[in-house]
Amino acid sequence: MSKSALVYMALALGAIAGIAFVVMRDPAPVGGSLDTTEVAAMRSGDMKKLNFHPELRATSDKPFVTDGAPVSLADYRGKIVLLNFWATWCAPCRKEMPMLSELQTELGGDDFDVVTLATGRNMVPAMKKFFEDIGVQNLPLYRDPKQDVARDMAVLGLPVTVLIDRNGFEIARLQGDADWSSENAKAILKNVIRTSKPQAE
Repeated sequence: MSKSALVYMALALGAIAGIAFVVMRDPAPVGGSLDTTEVAAMRSGDMKKLNFHPELRATSDKPFVTDGAPVSLADYRGKIVLLNFWATWCAPCRKEMPMLSELQTELGGDDFDVVTLATGRNMVPAMKKFFEDIGVQNLPLYRDPKQDVARDMAVLGLPVTVLIDRNGFEIARLQGDADWSSENAKAILKNVIRTSKPQAE
């Protein structure tokens, strides 16, 4: 069995175990959370794979490994986050990463960020070369080497992209690669950015 197949299998088995985390934590609806019915109806093309959840889902509080101080999703609270799970051996990840980079260039800022998280065994030099080869300079080189975050969030296979609201809850998920630089993707995300409100103090 190839190395990539073994890693994929480990991700799948680990994510199945992580489903318990998602199911056991049943977050109550938060004030100001957007109504996803309208935005879900906007989907076309690749965005038809973006599945909005009927209820909010908890996200992981585990830290990401970085070259400096650890970072977690809590550091992005108050922003809409598009969290992309990827790996250096993942061909579809290579295809979609430049589109995620373009999305970050256009929409990234105080209200929105694309956060890329390499899960499993991804060596830093290989990650840097991956980004250099495809011309990506504006996305973070965060790592999840023990798949802690991937397990917590029941990630099955790669790539997986998760849409997280300003309060840190998962509101939608897309399995596989997609054209995140498409006009439809941008329209959906702009709608979410505009209508999602932070939880009242």
